[in-house]
Amino acid sequence: MRFLLLTILLNVLLVAEFRYFPRIGINALQAIVTNYWVCVVTGCLFLGSLPVVDPSAVWLPVAAAIGLGFIVVFNIMAFCTRVDGITVTTVANKLSLVIPVSMAVIVWHEPLGWLKLVGLALSVPAIGLAAGWGSAPGKRASQLLPIALFVGSGLLDALVNMAQKQWLSSQALQAVFAICAFGAAAVLGTLYLAVRIATGKEALSGKSLLAGIALGIPNYFSIYCYIHALHSGFLSSSAAIPVCNIGTLVASALVGMFLFREPPMLKKLLGIALAIGAMLLIAVS
Repeated sequence: MRFLLLTILLNVLLVAEFRYFPRIGINALQAIVTNYWVCVVTGCLFLGSLPVVDPSAVWLPVAAAIGLGFIVVFNIMAFCTRVDGITVTTVANKLSLVIPVSMAVIVWHEPLGWLKLVGLALSVPAIGLAAGWGSAPGKRASQLLPIALFVGSGLLDALVNMAQKQWLSSQALQAVFAICAFGAAAVLGTLYLAVRIATGKEALSGKSLLAGIALGIPNYFSIYCYIHALHSGFLSSSAAIPVCNIGTLVASALVGMFLFREPPMLKKLLGIALAIGAMLLIAVS
């Protein structure tokens, strides 16, 4: 149970950091790029060595694609947190589990019961209510951010799930794969950042690099604790994943309302309720 609680707390800490960054002038891109280098170093320390990877490994391009997904999705999450707040960001991020669930039904022919179908259907109004569809037409661009995060996070999870099923048969290989994915995110992010610096679009910020360290350590351990939670035997995987997502969603909503004074609007609360209902139905099915 402790690993499940730690996963929830670390996930909440990540979105809280993104919410706090603009207040102290942190450059989110620089912090995110640094964060992935920190994840690589932390992963190698836990593995005990720098991983040796066969260049002909069939999963290497997939790890690179996942690394690209990491850097893109994390930047969307940072921007969404700043514009739409912690609660909306967490709803979009955690409810994205419906995409890998749908892929599992379509690609791997997992059974689709009516409970799972209703849960998947509830995801659309849940995102819409949390994002504030139908109100404040002047903010339509920001209302699309949660959708981008929902789709990006879901496709990334589906890709990770595919890699897990097809190639990652051992814990050692899983650790190496994760380090390669983090490394790809770090390299690609560094190249993009270098281009922006060379063209004068931004300058390096020391405090943003330090913020990346504060982001990278909980980011790595959130994944570490999550894997341990799934293998702890406390709950089955099909129950642990929705419970973790629901716990993160509720805790993030409370942090957003009480720490960052995000207004508890009726639409947002209904969106949270529908998201929790959707995840419970998927878990029960």
